[in-house]
Order: sequence, then structure tokens, then C-alpha cells
Amino acid sequence: MAQAKISAKASEAAAQQQQQQQQQSGGQLRGRFYRSTSMADRSSRLLENLDQLELRVEAFRDAASAMEQEKEILLEMIHNIQNSQDMRHISEGEREELNLTANRLMGRTLTVEVSVETIRNAQQQESLQHATKMIDEIVNKLLDDLEDAKIRLMSLYGACTSDVPAGPIDQKFQSVVIGCAIEDQKKIKRRLETLLRNLENSEKSITLLEHQKSSVRQSCNSKQD
Repeated sequence: MAQAKISAKASEAAAQQQQQQQQQSGGQLRGRFYRSTSMADRSSRLLENLDQLELRVEAFRDAASAMEQEKEILLEMIHNIQNSQDMRHISEGEREELNLTANRLMGRTLTVEVSVETIRNAQQQESLQHATKMIDEIVNKLLDDLEDAKIRLMSLYGACTSDVPAGPIDQKFQSVVIGCAIEDQKKIKRRLETLLRNLENSEKSITLLEHQKSSVRQSCNSKQD
């Protein structure tokens, strides 16, 4: 009888211990499950925040790039005014006063420093240097042959645009530009656009000047007759 009671108590104690172990194990599992769910929620929230910040970073870079372009446009416009035909057909005093204003505006524009660095790999860096060198070689020979320089610049520009080019395109330059970073491709295209605009303005100035010289010669000849 006593042995039976001892066995019964031992079995009961073993059963209770097993039950406690199961409860503890279940609690640990529930705890792990709860922590796992909480970590997933936190990770999801952090990822969502980073996604939103990425959009803001890209918008910030776009805004800075737009400011870079605005600075270039302002400097170009001021320069064009200073070298316009209208400036040559006003009095010396007025021209001096306008140049002082233009120089002041240019100086204030230059005080604004905006720089958006482009991340490049070694190949993209090499392509950018090659493309820049090809453009510089043409620019350095502008005064030697204005018309030839314009044709060559147009062929480079045709290699940068998705529109149907008006003339032939430089296939070699196109392959070089394709190797550049996207942001550099846009800057190269903008530089070529600026150069072509300046060339066009120069041609207009030269044409107008030649026309004026011709008119003066005709007037002189008429007076002599």
C-alpha cells in the first residue's frame, strides 16, 4: 500500500513537472512568436521610412540640379546682353552704366555655389573625360573656322538626342557618351546646346555687322555719285 502511494505520488509529481515544462515551453514559444512579430513590424516601419527618405533625397538632388541649370542660364543671359548689338547702339555713358549693372548681377550670381556630385565608376569617369576632350578640341578651334566648328558641334549634339537629327551624327562620340553616367549625359547635352546657341548668336551678330558695313558702303557710293 505504501509502495503504491509512493508510486502514485511520484507519477503525480512527474506529471506536474511535465505539465510545468510544457507550460514554460509554450510560454517561451509564445514569447518568441511575439518578439518575432514585433521585429517584423519595426523592420517594416523602418523600411517605409527609408523609402520615403529616398524620395526626398532624389527630389533634393533634382532641385539642386535645377538650381545648377538656372545659374548657367542666368550667366548666359547676362553675357548675351553685354555682347548684344543693342549695347553697341547706345551712348557710351548708357553702355557703361548697363555694363556695371550686368557685372553686379553676374557677381551676385557667381556667389551662389551649387554642386551635385555624380557617382561614377572607373569606366564612366574615363568616358566623361573622353567626351569632354572631344568637345574641347572643337571649341579650341572655333576662331579658326566658325562654320566647320558649328557643323561638328551639331554632329555631336545629334549623338546626344533621341530626336531625329537634322544632319549626320558622330558615331564615335555617341558610343563615348553612352558610356557616361546618366547625369553626365544630360550635362554634356546641355553644354552642346549652350555652345550652339552662342554660335548662332555670334553668326547673327556677324551677319548684322556685315549688313551694316554694306549699307554704309552703299551710302558712301551714292553720295559720291
